[in-house]
Amino acid sequence: MFIFTYLPQLAILIFTNGPLAAFSTILLTLSESSTIITMLSKNFIIADALVDTFDGVMVAKGQTKVVEGSREIKAGKFGDPMRKLGKVVKGVGEKYSVKGLVRYLMYLPLNFIPVIGTVVFVALQGKSRGDSVHARYFQMKGWSNTQKEEWLRQHTGAYTAFGTVATLLELVPVASILFSFTNTVGAALWAADIEGNDVNMTQINASSSASGDKKTE
Repeated sequence: MFIFTYLPQLAILIFTNGPLAAFSTILLTLSESSTIITMLSKNFIIADALVDTFDGVMVAKGQTKVVEGSREIKAGKFGDPMRKLGKVVKGVGEKYSVKGLVRYLMYLPLNFIPVIGTVVFVALQGKSRGDSVHARYFQMKGWSNTQKEEWLRQHTGAYTAFGTVATLLELVPVASILFSFTNTVGAALWAADIEGNDVNMTQINASSSASGDKKTE
C-alpha cells in the first residue's frame, strides 16, 4: 500500500495539512491497509478461528451456559477449553460489512482537515470498531437490535475506548492479524466479566443494564 498510495495521497494532503501531511498520510495509508486486511481476514481467512477464540475464552472463564446458546459443547472433562467446543449453531461472530466499508469511505475526507480531522477520523473508526467487538456475545445472548443499541448507547464511552485501542493496534503492519486475536481475547474477557457482574474490572454498571435487558426479552 505504501508503494502505490503513499506518495499520491501525500501530494494531495500536503495542500491541506502542510508540514503535518507526512504524519497524516502515514496514518491514512496504515488505516487503508488495515481495512483491506480486516475485510479479507475476518470475512474469509480467520473468521472461524476468531469465533473459536471468543467462545473458548468464555468457556475458560466459566461462562459455558452462555456459549451453549450458540454452539454445541462437548461433554466430558477437558483440560483445554477449546476442545470442548463443538459445532456452531447460531451466529458467525464479527464480520466486516458493506455498511462498514461505506462508513469508512465517508470518514476518509476528514483527513483533509489538519490534525483535528485525523483525530476525529480515528475516533469515529474506534467507535465503529467498538460497536462490533461484542457482536459474538450479543449473538450468544440472543439480543434484538433494540437491546444491542440500548446497551451500546448506555456504555458508549467504554466501547469507544476499547474500539479505539483495538483500531490503533490493528494498524500495525504485519502484526495486525495477531492483534485481531488479542483484541478478540480482550473482548471475550470483558464479556465474561459482564456476565459475572464484576463491575470493578469493566468500570460499567453491567448488572443494572443486563437486568433491564432481560426484562425486555
